[in-house]
Amino acid sequence: MANTEKVTVQNTVNAPVEKVWTLFTTPADIMNWNSASPDWHTPKAENDLRTGGNFSFTMAAKDGSFSFDFAGVYDEVQNHQVIAYTMGDGRQARTTFEPSGSTTKVTTTFDAESENPVEMQRGGWQAILDNFKNYTEAN
Repeated sequence: MANTEKVTVQNTVNAPVEKVWTLFTTPADIMNWNSASPDWHTPKAENDLRTGGNFSFTMAAKDGSFSFDFAGVYDEVQNHQVIAYTMGDGRQARTTFEPSGSTTKVTTTFDAESENPVEMQRGGWQAILDNFKNYTEAN
C-alpha cells in the first residue's frame, strides 16, 4: 500500500547517457547492480522496455532466506530520457536521465510504501543507485 509521500534519489554517473541507458535497462547488467547490500542479489531479470511492457526483477538474499519479485508495467519510455512505471502494488516511479558532456545525472522519484520507514526506503533505493553508478563506471 502506498502512502502519499514521494521519495527522490539521484546520482551523477561518470559515463555518457547511451552507456548509462544500456546498463540500466539490459537484464544481464541489471542482474549485476540491482541490490541494496552485498548480501542480496538479482538472480533473474526480465525487461520488455516499451510503453505497456512488463518488467520483473527477482531480488533475493544470497543465503536463500528471502526473495521477492520487483515487477510492474512501463507507463512511459523515452529513449535516453525517461522511464516511468507502475509497480505491482500500484505505486509509481519515474527515472530521468540528464546528460551533461561525459556524465549523466540519474534521478528516480517513487511513491513510498507504508510498511517501512521512508528513510529506510530512501536508503535502499539510493544504495541500489550507488551500486549502479559503481558498476557503470567500472565497465
